[in-house]
Amino acid sequence: MPTLEQQLSDYLVGFKQRAPKERVAMMEAATDALRKTGIEQTALALGANLPDVELIDVHEQPVNLLNLHAKKPLIVIFYRGGWCPYCNLELRHWQNELAQLHDNGIQLIAISPQRPDNSLSTIEKNELAYPVLSDSALHAAQKFGIAFTLPPELVELYGSVGNDLPTINGNGQWVLPIPATFAFDAEGKVIYRHVESDYRLRAEPQTVIDLVRNSMR
Repeated sequence: MPTLEQQLSDYLVGFKQRAPKERVAMMEAATDALRKTGIEQTALALGANLPDVELIDVHEQPVNLLNLHAKKPLIVIFYRGGWCPYCNLELRHWQNELAQLHDNGIQLIAISPQRPDNSLSTIEKNELAYPVLSDSALHAAQKFGIAFTLPPELVELYGSVGNDLPTINGNGQWVLPIPATFAFDAEGKVIYRHVESDYRLRAEPQTVIDLVRNSMR
């Protein structure tokens, strides 16, 4: 199976061939501006504790992140939403690693700001068998330090292609989390973090799994 990096790269090549050059340039400029804010450095740090935050599952029931952790290694993926093709590639790749995660006693969850019904659609579309939770109130994204407000040019672009985030997320805001991956040990300490302003780049699942597995020895 190709690595996630390879799949993302292949999709990006195709996108750049299809999309107007001005659009690609604008999106890359927005990414550079986001990186310059320093958000990658100020996000939840190595050694930090797992935040105590409540999320909503696809049945609109509250789920406490600390309870879900339950003293076992935990990997948390923040993704933008089911409308994001890079996110769907990432979610499906993690699904392919689910047996390996179970064999090693590692819990996996994915979090986005989209409403529970949209999270359910994401599960069904990608045939996911791990928890996909809603952070519409953005409490988790804020506690992990990865929430950011989209600049006007991206608001206009996303709106023009039907990605009305205030409605999709049900919070009336043009706010997203930076796609990020955090791994926590059994004590709830951050042992791995991948926080990247470029939404087209994601943590490689096998790299994260190997690190968590080695931390358990």
